[in-house]
Amino acid sequence: MTPEAGSTELWKITLGELDEKMGVKIVEESVDRVVATMPVAGNRQSFGLLHGGASLAVGEAVGSWAAVIHASTLGKTAVGVDVSATHHRSAREGTITITATPIHLGGTLTTHEVLITNDAGQRLCTLRITNLLLDRKA
Repeated sequence: MTPEAGSTELWKITLGELDEKMGVKIVEESVDRVVATMPVAGNRQSFGLLHGGASLAVGEAVGSWAAVIHASTLGKTAVGVDVSATHHRSAREGTITITATPIHLGGTLTTHEVLITNDAGQRLCTLRITNLLLDRKA
């Protein structure tokens, strides 16, 4: 739930329908870092590998949540304007960890790096997401 217009109450993550269907779990949430996990099972493509689209969907969600948490400290909200990803390796099983950390926390734009790693800590995917900060509507 988004705090009311003008409030600088820290926003708390609420999972959306897709996040729930993908099995996303929140581990940590702060301005400095957002961490979530997701099972590979249920998020694989037809060749048995973690679906690249699932990686992008969860990476964009975690990066956007990080941006909204920062925006809430300014009484604002955030919307994504750009996301890019590089897939380094895949996974067939286990749990992935998704970690968003800020590259830039401005008053108008934020940029976060989002790392997706496997159970062994190996990097599967790196995303960069930029969000535009907007005033909340009353």
